[in-house]
Amino acid sequence: MTTTTYGTIPTSPPPNLEYISRAKQRIKAGLGMRRPWKAMFNFRSLKVPGGGLPEALSRIRINVSYFRMNYAMVALLILFLSLLWHPISLIVFLVLMAAWLFLYFLRDEPLVVLGHLVDDRLVLVVMAVLTVALLLLTDATVNILVAVAVGVAAVVAHAAFRRMEDLFLEEVASAA
Repeated sequence: MTTTTYGTIPTSPPPNLEYISRAKQRIKAGLGMRRPWKAMFNFRSLKVPGGGLPEALSRIRINVSYFRMNYAMVALLILFLSLLWHPISLIVFLVLMAAWLFLYFLRDEPLVVLGHLVDDRLVLVVMAVLTVALLLLTDATVNILVAVAVGVAAVVAHAAFRRMEDLFLEEVASAA
């Protein structure tokens, strides 16, 4: 006599659905590490630096440290939009975006390479250089250079004009 499982309800999801739900949780947790967009684009916090160049440089240093992940997302979005009319470059960018997701945006644990702990800032710099270098090998050089320049200009302008009084600076100090 054999028992059948007809009509029974499975208690655990199929493995592929479990993988998808785990990926969703990692995406939510990874994007939760970025700073809130409302805090970044709080228009009441924008003001011309009154102390001239030294104050602007101080704001840039602190804001880039505080909004690092948000700024990376903005720069990558600008780069993505510049590549929409270059399919080969866009394919290379999408492959690189997968590397960005796994190595920078969605990591739960610190990155360890050959037994050494790798700092987030180093990962950010290496991924940015690798992205630009590999994209320059495609035939969209002017678009890429203009997009990188626009991205850097947007980040520096926002960082220079964004006041720091409402930021949680103890988090910035611990991150630095």
